[in-house]
Amino acid sequence: MYQIEYTLEAVADLKSLKKSEQGAILDAIDVQLRYEPTVETRNRKQMRPNAIAQWELRIGQFRVLYNVETAVRVVDVRRIGKKQRNLYLFRGQQEDLQ
Repeated sequence: MYQIEYTLEAVADLKSLKKSEQGAILDAIDVQLRYEPTVETRNRKQMRPNAIAQWELRIGQFRVLYNVETAVRVVDVRRIGKKQRNLYLFRGQQEDLQ
């Protein structure tokens, strides 16, 4: 089992969302990332190299960007936001992943 940790940015991203969205995202993170965070599925994939994270979890219109430290079994949730087309929006602001 992996421990899930959140960066300060991820916590701020989460707090900017509606309570119902927060609950759904936290539930999905727990179900999807607790046991096999590095196994690709239709909602979980490895990202192209970027400055934020190695992995992406899709939860409807939301994206959870995270890294995995397999040696210590920790999932580090870096950012939580929405994806519109090819753009990532964190707290309503577009951010470049490069």
